[in-house]
Amino acid sequence: MIKQIIGISVAVVLTTSVFAQKSTNNSNYEKATKSLSIIEKLYGVADGKHLYRETYPFDNAYNASYLGGGENEKKSNPYSYLWPFSGSLSAYTALLEKSNDPRIKAHIDKVVLPGLENYYDKRQPVAYASYVNSAPLSDRFYDDNIWLGIDFADLYLHTKEPAYLEKSKEIWTFVASGMDDKLGGGIYWCEQRKESKNTCSNAPAVVYLLKLYEATQEESYLKEAISLYDWTIKYLEDPADHLYWDNINLKGEVQKTKYPYNTGQMIQAGALLYKLTKQEHFLKNAQASAKSALGYFFSAPATGTSKSGAYPILKKSDNWFIAIMLRGYIELYHQDNDKQFINAFQANLNYAWKSMRDKNGLFGKDWSSNTKPSDQKWLLDQFAIAEMYARLAKL
Repeated sequence: MIKQIIGISVAVVLTTSVFAQKSTNNSNYEKATKSLSIIEKLYGVADGKHLYRETYPFDNAYNASYLGGGENEKKSNPYSYLWPFSGSLSAYTALLEKSNDPRIKAHIDKVVLPGLENYYDKRQPVAYASYVNSAPLSDRFYDDNIWLGIDFADLYLHTKEPAYLEKSKEIWTFVASGMDDKLGGGIYWCEQRKESKNTCSNAPAVVYLLKLYEATQEESYLKEAISLYDWTIKYLEDPADHLYWDNINLKGEVQKTKYPYNTGQMIQAGALLYKLTKQEHFLKNAQASAKSALGYFFSAPATGTSKSGAYPILKKSDNWFIAIMLRGYIELYHQDNDKQFINAFQANLNYAWKSMRDKNGLFGKDWSSNTKPSDQKWLLDQFAIAEMYARLAKL
């Protein structure tokens, strides 16, 4: 159980002093830590539960349309939903992987993880629900839990603390319960509405399984990962450009919207499969998707400029979708050492720091500044950019 990890919940106040270090000329790492400090200040709820508001300024009538019509979508909620909250675990885990700072480790164990337990749901198999457990029961999403499972696997791979691995394996038990033989396999999106099987619940499940395989060397995880990878290509890849559609419903109808994170996770899956098996077709698949994604999710290369010249500008999207796409490109870079894609992300994030922040230090969504930013900023957009700075700091 998570209590093995966190022990007694003791608040750690996150201020710039927690991350005090010698200046490195406003590096990616410093940008990540400064952004996280701002998030804690503006979104944190001071009631001892270690939770956040969904938006800043706070709107208790916020409509979480991403829940797809779930029970709590239109309720007045004092806290964020699980998905935005999970961005905190991802960002701080990425920061820990870069710095190995014991203060960040303490913040994860004594603040982030106790906050996460507010979403813990004891329906069997146990998992994390979309809203806090002090409210009426809410839907449980397989993809929400997959992102958490990946973070716990990453924490284990970095620290070797068994409790993180046990939590990751516990979450996988829930995710695996979302598979059946309809449509030839695959994982559903939502436990309470088994209507579609989505790329966002299958592509990252491959990444998740591969991390569990790295952690345990249990062949069953690798075998299942390859099976899900093949299933996702068969049912959800656009063969014309090697990008990925959103979902397929039980009637066999494909919803063909293409989001950055779906293709990004298949890039990461292919790169990891190549790393672990050395089979060239996995690398070639990842490279083909990466090339097409650069053309599809970025504007023409000549439209942005930096000290190093023109660069492709990211198209407007939820910043978290872009952060998950970056994970794929980073994994690919580790395998083929081609830094062109990483350079494109770095140029965009350099621009974001100078031109996408408002007076409070919060980021908008438009990487070209062609539209007026909203005065209301979503929590997950902020964690996503902090995560991206942290991940680039590691390279």
